[in-house]
Amino acid sequence: MNSPGTQVHHLDGVRILDLFAGPGGLDVAAHFLGFRSIGIEWDRNACETRYAAGLPTIHADVSVMRETRFDEIPKSVDVLAGGPPCQSFSVAGKGVGRKRLDRVEEFIHRLVGGENEARIDEDLHSLGDPRTALVLEPLRWLLKAIETEGRDPYKVIVLEQVPAVLPLWEVYAKLLRGGEGRLNGVKYEADFWELKTERFGVPQTRTRAVLVARRPGLGAVEPLETTHLPFELQRERRNASQAEMFPGSSLPTGRKSRWISMAQALEEASRQKDSRVKASRLRKDGEMKFFVVSNYGSGGDSKKRGRRLWSEPAFTVTGKISRNKVYKSMAEYEAEKPDRFTIPESGVLQTFPHNFPWSGNDQAQQVGNAVPPRLGMHVLSMALHSRPPTDEELTAATTWRTVPGTTTEELRHIGCGDLSQCPPKSHRITRSRRKPAP
Repeated sequence: MNSPGTQVHHLDGVRILDLFAGPGGLDVAAHFLGFRSIGIEWDRNACETRYAAGLPTIHADVSVMRETRFDEIPKSVDVLAGGPPCQSFSVAGKGVGRKRLDRVEEFIHRLVGGENEARIDEDLHSLGDPRTALVLEPLRWLLKAIETEGRDPYKVIVLEQVPAVLPLWEVYAKLLRGGEGRLNGVKYEADFWELKTERFGVPQTRTRAVLVARRPGLGAVEPLETTHLPFELQRERRNASQAEMFPGSSLPTGRKSRWISMAQALEEASRQKDSRVKASRLRKDGEMKFFVVSNYGSGGDSKKRGRRLWSEPAFTVTGKISRNKVYKSMAEYEAEKPDRFTIPESGVLQTFPHNFPWSGNDQAQQVGNAVPPRLGMHVLSMALHSRPPTDEELTAATTWRTVPGTTTEELRHIGCGDLSQCPPKSHRITRSRRKPAP
């Protein structure tokens, strides 16, 4: 069992609270920027990955923590971050939230206006997908901090979601700038953008809606400066010679580098000491050459599967990445003998370190749900340092630290304790049926 002294040690100096923390995309980014964080995550499998990685975690529901356990959050926390679950707003899902943006905007104004929250919660249920309401949680956490004696408003707020949520981040930004209603005069400098991950060195095409807000006195919120060229999604408009070029031969154009390809990312990761990325099977004639057939439809046709070459960024890494098919030749394709990306390889395409200790079950889902750490480093560095991450910080972010088993157990005790406060049934053990011995 953990001693109180050990718990204080692990939570000492924590500045960032990561809501909906997942396996730790933003926390990994914070670590390499020199900041300590604590995450709240309800999925037990993601928590196991976080414990193995040495990331302080509370295994709980974000709403429950806010309503009944707010005092457990270290008072040193002055940065609120998070990416609420996106399924309700994603184009890959049913899109309940996406279709009801006007109603969600109405709820935001009702919250700040001081209407009874129980009534708001009752009306939220009418939206049909309970995950839609989670996009309001960051605002509720801010209001809780403002209205709780002995707590200060967060100095910085960083939020990310799928592009469909950008109109809601605009509403957030306007309210934060005004400081009216329950904000009680607390104002922020705030801005929001739609960011393409390949433009920040992430070897995949993925678009995110990001909001950054800072208290006055910390300086204006400046737009992020991209570091890489955009990737053209429409194959007929790509530069054919560039698409066929082996990644290592690409040259910077002006001040920006070409986007990072799958092969480049996986090749570099496989060369690291004790790498978990074993990419030799993807090489052909000594070079890494392959193509990927997506699990998702393309161009609005669910039966038409998109393709990407080894020399291009990956498709958006989702929880279904293990269903993408990888082929080294047309012969393999015609014979329907595909390979698959491993979990460490999928993590590298998300810019997690090559040796990140993925743990628990549903690891592909964990990888797909995460914020790409490299994008997180760019966002957090501008929000907290007012500068992009340095080359040294980005280079260091390719390898994860070794975490002793004792640290993992201590963090599991902090996060789960005796399991009584964890989400209901989250630790239920399914016993396999064994055949009697002959």
